[in-house]
Amino acid sequence: MSQTRLRPLCAALVLMVALAGCSSTGGRRAEQARERAAATAGGAVDTPRWKVAMVTHAGAGDAFWDTVRKGAEQAAAKDNITFLYSNDAQTQNQVQLVQAAIDQRVDGLLVSLAKGDALGPVLAKAKAAGIPVISINSGQEFSARFGALTHIGQDETTAGQAAGATLDARGRKNVLCVIHEQGNVGQEQRCSGAQSKFGGQFQTLYVDGVSMPDAKAAISAKLQADPALDTVLTLSAPIAATGLQAIQDARRPVELDTFDLGTQVVAGLQAGTVGFAVDQQPYLQGYEGVDLLWLYRYNLDVLGGGKPVLTGPQVLTKDDAAALAQYVARGTR
Repeated sequence: MSQTRLRPLCAALVLMVALAGCSSTGGRRAEQARERAAATAGGAVDTPRWKVAMVTHAGAGDAFWDTVRKGAEQAAAKDNITFLYSNDAQTQNQVQLVQAAIDQRVDGLLVSLAKGDALGPVLAKAKAAGIPVISINSGQEFSARFGALTHIGQDETTAGQAAGATLDARGRKNVLCVIHEQGNVGQEQRCSGAQSKFGGQFQTLYVDGVSMPDAKAAISAKLQADPALDTVLTLSAPIAATGLQAIQDARRPVELDTFDLGTQVVAGLQAGTVGFAVDQQPYLQGYEGVDLLWLYRYNLDVLGGGKPVLTGPQVLTKDDAAALAQYVARGTR
């Protein structure tokens, strides 16, 4: 067939494709393509290029906070926001980082309040500067007092109660709850909440979460000293992995249950070495934090009605592990 005869045929095919794009499916796909293109171009909205800072109490290399940050970054890309992240496990250093964000005249501030009292004065400065603040993850009880628009996270006492009820339902009898950051109010609430809903024996052990070898040694020593213990409850995914190592060293049947997800936790759920995990959806905390600041700047919208916006607890078991694995692998759960 000659090129001259092909041209009308090609033109007709192009017209057919264009008409197909007007169908419900084609139109939806075209709209999705435009949205992706807009996001790639630097934002899916046409609001000003606002600047939002997140300052957390995370230590270096904490995978949980990497997930929070990923959610925030993806929301920022959608909302045409410049996103700034900083963190320090030392409370006074976190205070200084918040002050640095205020000095940069950010348009919104996300702050975790693990040791909330210390951040009160600097957050008062943010309020005086007209910077809207949302607290995330930790410090729900401090949020409204410090003038935050809302708090995004899980109620730690409620999460602990969910763990305690699940421990009871699983027939556990003697539980060791491992706190890896002394002075962290949320961790204390998790253990006390679990104890309040658990009918068996319940003990609390403080370990150094900065040094995993020391944490493992402390858990191992406790398991050796008390053969009645049948369950270790940890409060984070990294400590869960350390707890599993200690249980293996003990060479007796002890169940490991935990708060928060991670690659090893999901693998443990699948293998049956982890009984359950209480998830607070960290990706959602970061994503919603940025999104709610954008909504406030754009439309003075506030969620929660004076109460926290809850992202958990969600109790996950072996039945959920296969579906979760792909999302944990990509760093969004």
